[in-house]
Amino acid sequence: MIPKVFREVIDLGDGREISIETGKLAKQAHGSVVVQSGKCMLLCTVVSNYEQKDLDFLPLTVDYREKFAASGRYPGGFFKREARPSDGEVLTMRLVDRVLRPLFPKDYHSETQVMIQLMSHDEDVMPDAMAGLAASAAIQLSDFPFECAISEARVGRVNGEFVINPSRAQLEESDIDMMIGASADSVMMVEGEMKEISEEEMTEAIKFAHEHIKVQCAAQIRLAEAFGKKETREYPAEREDADLEKKVYDMAYDKVYAIAQAGSAKHERSAAFSEIKDAIKATFSEEELEDFGDLVSKYYRKAEKATIRDLTLNEGLRLDGRKTVDIRPIWCEVDYLPSVHGSAIFTRGETQALATVTLGTSREANKIDMPSYEGEETFYLHYNFPPFCTGEARPIRGTSRREVGHGNLAQRALKGMVPADCPYTVRVVSEVLESNGSSSMATVCAGTMAMMDAGIQMKKPVSGIAMGLISDGDSGKYAVLSDILGDEDHLGDMDFKVTGTADGITACQMDIKVKGLGYEILVAALNQARDGRLHILDKLTEAIAAPREDVKPYAPKMVTVRIPNEYIGALIGPGGKVIQELQKVTGCTIVINEDPVTEEGIVEILGTGQEGIDAVLAKIDSLTFKPEVGSVYEVKVIKMLDFGAVVEYMDAPGNETLLHVSELAWERTENVTDVVNMGDVFDVKFIGFDPRTKKDKVSRKALLPKPEGYKERPPRDDSRSGGRDNRGRDNRGRDDRNSRDRDRKRD
Repeated sequence: MIPKVFREVIDLGDGREISIETGKLAKQAHGSVVVQSGKCMLLCTVVSNYEQKDLDFLPLTVDYREKFAASGRYPGGFFKREARPSDGEVLTMRLVDRVLRPLFPKDYHSETQVMIQLMSHDEDVMPDAMAGLAASAAIQLSDFPFECAISEARVGRVNGEFVINPSRAQLEESDIDMMIGASADSVMMVEGEMKEISEEEMTEAIKFAHEHIKVQCAAQIRLAEAFGKKETREYPAEREDADLEKKVYDMAYDKVYAIAQAGSAKHERSAAFSEIKDAIKATFSEEELEDFGDLVSKYYRKAEKATIRDLTLNEGLRLDGRKTVDIRPIWCEVDYLPSVHGSAIFTRGETQALATVTLGTSREANKIDMPSYEGEETFYLHYNFPPFCTGEARPIRGTSRREVGHGNLAQRALKGMVPADCPYTVRVVSEVLESNGSSSMATVCAGTMAMMDAGIQMKKPVSGIAMGLISDGDSGKYAVLSDILGDEDHLGDMDFKVTGTADGITACQMDIKVKGLGYEILVAALNQARDGRLHILDKLTEAIAAPREDVKPYAPKMVTVRIPNEYIGALIGPGGKVIQELQKVTGCTIVINEDPVTEEGIVEILGTGQEGIDAVLAKIDSLTFKPEVGSVYEVKVIKMLDFGAVVEYMDAPGNETLLHVSELAWERTENVTDVVNMGDVFDVKFIGFDPRTKKDKVSRKALLPKPEGYKERPPRDDSRSGGRDNRGRDNRGRDDRNSRDRDRKRD
């Protein structure tokens, strides 16, 4: 039976379209759609089990995968099968998850999976920009309890004009690359990188994307209505007890308020809150706790959150005693680790990051091999968040999605400040040693200082700050918090990280947890963030004011030279013999790449000793040395022959040629040693290239005065003698008779 297909089309306003289609594929899923733009096609399916899990959170899994077949390619590796997700896929998963998760009811705990896969790739379409649209559209076709349709869109700016969902080529020319997630009413998520734009420009970009998202949300609703909107499923609601909630609130409020007002440290404060919770539980009998002890814990957490929010809104005070605009105490140190190429410690309150920098050649570039993008990064940052940084002991199971996301944010914050002519591949690693809020921004600050310590000539230093928000919709009160704590992240209405230089924003990440956040609050948060960012920047530049003029003595120095394409083979040698021996002798790493445009060889020389680098450069000079006709060169005799001397160009060691006996002097020379000897150094004139010997022709006598009365012997006329000299010998020194005998034998 031919399936009935339902389809909606979204006009992007510039001739491009996005279509949403359902009814043809994956009909056993609770919701499925195919989203297409150009030749790019995404299939999204959603399934949620009907059994509730005994959990206090939503077990939601967002999985985004790009199939290599989508771009007509094979996966790498031995098994030729897609393996674990790449960092790029993980980042897309996080973007979608952050917008979807808050829209499920807080008491909904069914196992839920959102699976998105790239089935067909288009070079002019970036698929991650449509992943949020696909996820929400599939959910709209299901019976999930989900608040409202959402979508995500990428915004760029090319030549001063905003572009929705730009291609990768357009992003190369853009000064903004932002992903915005929103419903028709509210912006919920912002993430991106910028080239030092202003707060006002960033706000305008968000507004531009939001207008397009409203159109995408409306298309989802039309599709769901045409398909037949399902009734929202019923599920067992969590147990509630209003009287118990009020009782716990009344018992906790004053005590929690007093502890929060005291402005204590993290562990001291946590211990005091735990004592209040235990004291409240102690007022109930064992039978009562067995019956509703989980509710007591739940209502206590709720009361604690409300009390702390009241303290901030009423008195402008925070858990550690700061005012809303205050930044925690900062101390910094550079050059902490003695044997790395660059290092720095950044400590702000109870958050600390230790960053290291390693310098390498293009061989160390980070290779990206995704169906939607192949390339490499010569600047990349890795972020590690070990359990001890929060005083915990837990299993270590590889790099988490959170570590990938935080590292990517810090990388985007810094990469625009790495100069285009930086010869190195730069790897920054951030080890978070303590964490109580905004370790990703500590990573940005530590990374900036470590790069300057390593001698990377950054255009400008970058700092970062995490902002928070506490608001009351009933009273209209709100407080924007600078440099938030970990606890403030959980109890607040917004987590907003922003990085930049003194002149503008370089990256941001924002998650908004309340509906209808006004743009005036966003602008206030951005302006307050700028003040905090500049304060932190002053602290960084006190520790290291500018990049070091050169790399450290034990760090490798990089020299890059270009050579004509025809000399690449000579430098490599047969089977790599020349380059391998050169690396062994000099202790340098040598990498040769080919410029795709000019086809020149780009030779990277990485070494810790200048003597070794100079030796490599000398070898390259000798291989690429091309004497010019008429020029004079200093040479040294390195070998004596009966018919001349082998000389080496002093300007190009290893580059040698024959100085024939006839070019030693104007007078007839019987013995070469009568004129020159081993080790002699003198000048010669380059007089051309001998096609017969395929060697350079040099002359010593051309630089000597011609003796008085000297007569040149007449030149040989090979044309009249049939190619034979006046002694009856042919040009190859063989007589006619021998030639005729050989011809008869051949016949």
